[in-house]
Amino acid sequence: MANAPEEEVKNEESDSPEAEAAEQTDSTEEAKPEAKKPARKPRAKSTRAKKAPAKSASKAPAKAASDAKPESSNGNGATPRLLDSYRTEVHPVLMREFGYDNTMRAPRLTKVVVNIGLGEALTSSNALGAALGDLSIITGQKARENKARKSIAAFKLREGQTIGASVTLRGTRMWDFFDRLVNIALPRVRDFRGVPRQSFDGRGNYTMGLTDQAVFPEIDYNQIDRLRGLQIILVTSARTDEEGRRLLELLGVPFVRVDDPRLVGV
Repeated sequence: MANAPEEEVKNEESDSPEAEAAEQTDSTEEAKPEAKKPARKPRAKSTRAKKAPAKSASKAPAKAASDAKPESSNGNGATPRLLDSYRTEVHPVLMREFGYDNTMRAPRLTKVVVNIGLGEALTSSNALGAALGDLSIITGQKARENKARKSIAAFKLREGQTIGASVTLRGTRMWDFFDRLVNIALPRVRDFRGVPRQSFDGRGNYTMGLTDQAVFPEIDYNQIDRLRGLQIILVTSARTDEEGRRLLELLGVPFVRVDDPRLVGV
């Protein structure tokens, strides 16, 4: 019974407002660090890991599209007709006839050069523009000017003057132009009996000339100022004239007939 007053005093002290305030401050101090603890920021490494798949994904479609695209294609995505014919028909014949042990050894058409000489450009200011325009229409590619490399007094020519225009065709434009040349332009030449067989340079490259640009259907005869001759060079990977001649024959170049002696060398 003697301890009862002491217990009551302790209870009163514990129930006092000061004790309650002390307990609240202690609890808030314990809860503060947990409430104010900042959230962790994502590491730079994790952000890079997230961006990496997106980067590779963006490149994947482009790579797939480039792989799906044919080696040489025209505007609508189709392989040129003569290129397909070379791969399926001409190339096997060349491999069989010449006995190549490597498929890359077979000759192929590498580029076509079309040029016009413009001696008249020295006296006429409109000749150059007309020739450049005709070449661009015929080939589908912008022509470039050819300038004199040295001065020649006999021709009243000075170094740097424009004396010609040319276009170099490769890939799709080369095959499209070659197809139109062989199947459309040459048959339109007046009294055409074939192109000469001797116009090779000894390394399988062939050169032919046309008297005027009007044989191409893209040229409107009423729009040209005058007729101009063209020189066309068919550059091949053949090592000999025999290989280059056989390649062009299989691609459809109409050479003169061997059995007609009157036409040989025309």
